[in-house]
Amino acid sequence: MKTRRAPRWLVGTLAMSLAFMLAPAGAAHAADEPVPVPPNTGLTNKGTGVVSDADRDFIIKVRLAGLWEIPAGNMAQEKSEDPNVVKIGKAIAEQHVALDSLDRTVAKQLGISLPNQPNGDQQVWLDEMKNAATPQQFDQIFIDRLRAAHGKIFPAIGTIRATTRNDSVRKLAQQTNQFVMTHMTLLESSGIVDYAALPTAPAPAAAAGQGPVPLDNQMMVSAQQGQNIPGLSNTVILLILAAALVVGVVTTMRIFRAR
Repeated sequence: MKTRRAPRWLVGTLAMSLAFMLAPAGAAHAADEPVPVPPNTGLTNKGTGVVSDADRDFIIKVRLAGLWEIPAGNMAQEKSEDPNVVKIGKAIAEQHVALDSLDRTVAKQLGISLPNQPNGDQQVWLDEMKNAATPQQFDQIFIDRLRAAHGKIFPAIGTIRATTRNDSVRKLAQQTNQFVMTHMTLLESSGIVDYAALPTAPAPAAAAGQGPVPLDNQMMVSAQQGQNIPGLSNTVILLILAAALVVGVVTTMRIFRAR
């Protein structure tokens, strides 16, 4: 029996269909990380409203972030042997170019002077990466330094977004928030973030109207822990001595009167 072969036109059609179905997945996988610009939410960008010192400081810090994270991301593409770290560095560098453009536009609009060089700490971090002995050591420094920096500025962005009176600063803060959240997620996707080395959040402030812990509670806690409360023993001793002195004076006066 002869095996019937499929017509050539059918084979070609199937091949083209298969290529068409697989193309989107391959293209999406190879595409760079998109620039995380938030959707238009009606925020204006007219430069109206008072600009505070905190607003100016925020705009300068966004500029400083780009001045060291762009070269750091470029360095990751040159020094790292981990394809994932290379991809992270490329995405962060490219996205900071876009964010820096937004920041410089707002700074020009509001008449704010921007630096052109990283600050001292940022230059030290770049030198650490440059002098890393091995690609693996570079990866750890790159990921940890950038993750710590993004974690530090992240709450500051929220404060500016919530409190600024200037519409352009408000919009920039919202855009910056999207970039920083994306970068933190990218850095954490490396799987090598040293979370234990990150700074801890400050302790919450006491609730309004709540005064210091009562002395009786302090004494109870100290007694349970076998500790002495500094200054308390001296106070008790002075009170006892004063009471003894009063008793002694009263007793002496009674003796003299009886005589």
